[in-house]
Amino acid sequence: MNNKKGDLATKNFSQDLIGVLKKTFGFSCFKDGQELIVQNILEHNDILAVMPTGYGKSLCYQFPAVIQKNMTIVVSPLIALMNDQVSYLKNIGIRAETFNSENTFDQGKTIFKKILNKEVKILYLSPEKLMQNFFLEFIKTNNILIDLFVIDEAHCLAKWGPDFRKDYERLSELKDLFPKSTIASFTATADVATRNEINEKLNSGNGKVFVREFDRPNLSLSVISKDEWRKKLISFLKKKEGMSGIVYVLSRKDSEKVSDFINANGFKSLPYHAGLDTTTKQNNQDQFMTTTGLIMVATVAFGMGIDKSDIRFVYHLNLPQSMEAFYQEIGRAGRDGNAAETILFFGVDDLIKRRRMIEDNNASKDFKIRELKRLDYLHDYCESSKCRRISLLTYFGDDNVSCNNCDNCMNPPEEFDATQQSQILLSAIKRLDQIRQKFGRGHIVDIIMGIKSEKIIAWKHHEKIKTFGKGFEFFPEESKEFWKYLSGQLISSSHLILNIENHGVLEISPKGLNLLYGKESFVCRKPRQHKFISKTSQPKIEETHYEYDKGLFKLLKELRLEIARENSVPAFVIFSDRTLIDIASLKPSNEAELLSVNGVGSVKMQRYGKRFINCVSDFNKSVRLVINK
Repeated sequence: MNNKKGDLATKNFSQDLIGVLKKTFGFSCFKDGQELIVQNILEHNDILAVMPTGYGKSLCYQFPAVIQKNMTIVVSPLIALMNDQVSYLKNIGIRAETFNSENTFDQGKTIFKKILNKEVKILYLSPEKLMQNFFLEFIKTNNILIDLFVIDEAHCLAKWGPDFRKDYERLSELKDLFPKSTIASFTATADVATRNEINEKLNSGNGKVFVREFDRPNLSLSVISKDEWRKKLISFLKKKEGMSGIVYVLSRKDSEKVSDFINANGFKSLPYHAGLDTTTKQNNQDQFMTTTGLIMVATVAFGMGIDKSDIRFVYHLNLPQSMEAFYQEIGRAGRDGNAAETILFFGVDDLIKRRRMIEDNNASKDFKIRELKRLDYLHDYCESSKCRRISLLTYFGDDNVSCNNCDNCMNPPEEFDATQQSQILLSAIKRLDQIRQKFGRGHIVDIIMGIKSEKIIAWKHHEKIKTFGKGFEFFPEESKEFWKYLSGQLISSSHLILNIENHGVLEISPKGLNLLYGKESFVCRKPRQHKFISKTSQPKIEETHYEYDKGLFKLLKELRLEIARENSVPAFVIFSDRTLIDIASLKPSNEAELLSVNGVGSVKMQRYGKRFINCVSDFNKSVRLVINK
């Protein structure tokens, strides 16, 4: 945990507070980094905490909320996330509510009555609901005291921009409206610029900043070209047969089509996207959570509230939205600490799509410029021949890096002098430019290769350009895919400009002109046939959990799902995977033993303890019967 000099030194919590932690949340101690954040909040210091997925950021504000006298308000961007959190809190005996657009008039009236009667400890709101004049007036008129404002997913202040969700920008007013309240902001991913922006807007730059280390050494990182993606995907899945994983796609349509394709090739997969009805989405998620070897083909809609420890791979078929999104999505793999593989497909077409999505956004010019720069960084990450882990972690300002677990480190790319090939490609673009014509890389590659496509036949004079067929003439061994690859390398090195506003045509930069006219050379990394990292070639990753009974773990997951369905809540609300792993290891036979398990508090013991103890007992009996036979 990195924090500014002069921050509060870690103190030991009183036994009373540790008792509250165990009784309410089921934990005997805090995770690394949590304690200092909690202490600062309890001492009324404004903070910003950047904590990657799985490091327990919710507890950092939920625990102080329980301890403090008055109400805590949590601002969250998504209704589904709010509902899940409220379900979890109520399930452990904390008086929590959410006031959102799904509430009926009567439900809203009941919640306001509870607030007046001080029966709400934690209230979840969208920024739009919080900043409504009606709600602010209600708080002021009735003298409702608020100890803590929590801004969850705080990167949204920068991510969406003031033109998209204006009330996120208005959260900067909170300090003036409630000067005695503490403001705590949390996010899983934020680069240095985003952190500074959040801190400035919410705390006038005076909030204490805590940054948890971003490195996930158990995750391997690879980027491969998008050509022949179907063949590559199936080849990869064959090596991961029997393992659970996520395949991320760009659109709802792709989610359905790719899932069908995977199933047709003998694997089991399910689609997940925002367009599915609620029942189908929940059923698909439940199956994924309880089944080993199932593949979820999903858009970015999939991820919230997912606590599945044994996801062994995350496979991106399309370029993610940003480095932040990429980090969050790959972070769903390997949460048990064991080796997991991440693959990112990269193609220039995806880059064009992402740029267009940014350009078509109604946000401000400054916002677009910033998002385009972030996309450029992701592009550099894909094209780089250097260590991917260093590239990824440097983006987040984390210099605690050791790798040997990415494709560039384990299989360093070879380099060669591509000056001549580059000059042929640049010459084709230049000659088209001389006749005031611009085209995308596909057409230019066809010219270089001497391919008489329909488009080239339509533009008859293109066959007469001096560079027509020169690529094949001088370098017959190079394929069409090579020339596409080379154009991508020239874009990455700024010799070529990809003009998104003009349909993705290629233009030569001043740097590219120097290369064309022989004033500089160009060394390019060779395109390589990707070798998927096998289980045997993976670096040894220390397991974070001790041995546990896999058969019992499966039964416990089934029981958890059964109870979750009975209570109409997500499975993780009942118990996390980590808690089930501990139960499967310790095999508690009574309440006292179950209470010693990480994540089992008094309320959950009361509600579910007997059923889980019975599950363990029945499993042990079945094992003894088998042994006796």
